[in-house]
Amino acid sequence: MEYDYDLGDYHREVTTSNQDVQPWFTRGLIWAYAFNHEESVRCFEKVVALDPACAMGYWGIAFALGPNYNKPWESMHGEELRATTQRAYRAISEAKKYLSEITELEVALINALSTRHPQAEPGIFDIWNKDYVLDMMRLRSKYPKDLDIAALYCDAMMNVTPWKLWDLKTGDPTRMAKHLLVNEEMTRVLQLEGADDHPGILHLYIHLMEMSPTPEMALPTANRLRDLVPDAGHLQHMPSHIDILNGDYRRAISANNAAIRADEKFLANHPTDHFYNLYRAHDYHFRMYAAMLSGKSKVTLETGVKLAEGITEELLRVESPPMADWLEGFIAMQMHGFIRFGQWEEIIALELPSDPALYCVTTAMMHYAKGVAFAATERVPEAESERALFHESVKRIPASRTIFNNKCTDILNVGSAMLDGEIAYRRGEYDTAFDHLREAARRDDTLPYDEPWGWMQPARHALGALLLEQDRVEEALDVYAADLGIDSTLPRALRHYNNVWASHGYNECLVKLGKKLETWRFASQLKTALSIADIPIKSSCFCRKTT
Repeated sequence: MEYDYDLGDYHREVTTSNQDVQPWFTRGLIWAYAFNHEESVRCFEKVVALDPACAMGYWGIAFALGPNYNKPWESMHGEELRATTQRAYRAISEAKKYLSEITELEVALINALSTRHPQAEPGIFDIWNKDYVLDMMRLRSKYPKDLDIAALYCDAMMNVTPWKLWDLKTGDPTRMAKHLLVNEEMTRVLQLEGADDHPGILHLYIHLMEMSPTPEMALPTANRLRDLVPDAGHLQHMPSHIDILNGDYRRAISANNAAIRADEKFLANHPTDHFYNLYRAHDYHFRMYAAMLSGKSKVTLETGVKLAEGITEELLRVESPPMADWLEGFIAMQMHGFIRFGQWEEIIALELPSDPALYCVTTAMMHYAKGVAFAATERVPEAESERALFHESVKRIPASRTIFNNKCTDILNVGSAMLDGEIAYRRGEYDTAFDHLREAARRDDTLPYDEPWGWMQPARHALGALLLEQDRVEEALDVYAADLGIDSTLPRALRHYNNVWASHGYNECLVKLGKKLETWRFASQLKTALSIADIPIKSSCFCRKTT
């Protein structure tokens, strides 16, 4: 049976009277593992259209409609939430009509999922999630070699505390993750025969380990996932979460190139799949971030344009789900690229959005960028005017505007301290400027975990560059060492291994301090970093005038 997408070789049989159902069920399951839940639902709906008595088709609909690691119950509101709980409850109720005709395992799966969808109206979701975990734990014990049961159990546990599995400061599992033994269970699951070819298990393990103190442990898993499901954009993208944490920016760019190709193929057929547009934006955003850290100006600036072009006004005006809240902030990320590469006159020439209410984050970020550009070009009065406009614009941003795990207002709070530092520096108030920039770094460090990080240009890069310009070399050395992870000042998730900007700054400090042995040891890493960049790197920030 022909299908437009290559989803690899994974397959699961279900009870059905129509063998045409089998490929559609597998497609639905793989898309669910790939977090393309809209297409997953369509595939499972095809299952029940072909065989109205296929209980597992209804199970699939309910599963795909339910919460996931990137879209928990708490992120659904109003009509979307009510519609979701009603549709999922109807589907799982329909599945239960056919329990006498299916296998014992399938009965158990349906009964387990019914605890996540116990009624048509919204309820106490934390109880629903935990009840589902308990039922999946029993299935995992009863069917210890079943890879899908293992994946679904791990998924259930991770959805109890999504994006809160590790304490970034201590490197320890959070209390609930420790209670559920998520890490221990996933480690056991990876040892199962066939686990290294299972898209769901590989996907979840990357999400588990990216916040851990040892994300490099997931590199073999990331490598197994590359091209395993060729046309699933999100699975093509996922290895880059580990690549970026290991400082392998070229590979992160490559992974997102593959993801973007798959995304564009999919969205050409399904342009109105609202939530999947968020994954498309994420892949462009991620490629831009990796390019910025590696000094690839062309990729950065071109990706910023593509990212913005894909987020149309028509899409932003969709109210349910609230697409502007989810997507508009991504358009503003272009400003980070312009600032990263010192495009000061281009920034100053930018026209503000004609609808500042709809494009509220973009408007604020433009004022921030213009303020930095004016400061960097010694036009302090204009920079101060833009700072005032920036603060006024931030006040108009609703709390509901986010970029994945971060509120846009929290992200822009980093920019507020950055802009204060840049302006104070140009006024010759150096100590005040450095206090502001250190405060920016502190705010940057305390943002909720996200990849790309909420504030895309590390505040320490500007701090280090301007410290060096004032010949405060030892202070700058410490700043760069922290950013590169050369010392243990910062938690693992806050380090930017091998990034060309801090690498250049760190080497410059070593040379100025006469540390010949350390300079020699660092030379290879610096050479590699510089070879990736497509422009000459003369400082860790274009805000620095002298080099």
